[in-house]
Amino acid sequence: MKKLVLAAALSVAASTAFAGNLSEPVIEAPVVVEETNASSSSAAIWVPLVLLAIVAAVVIAD
Repeated sequence: MKKLVLAAALSVAASTAFAGNLSEPVIEAPVVVEETNASSSSAAIWVPLVLLAIVAAVVIAD
């Protein structure tokens, strides 16, 4: 029984002894999330509205 406990203790000590190394840890760059500009989608609605206003002005002028 003593040999089993000694073997278990040595195996745990041996496995943790090689767990780390001396090299520098690799640190990944932070992820940057850029929000899209909300004005581009609202600006897209102005073009058809301006064209509709021009067509309405032409129809009213006739």
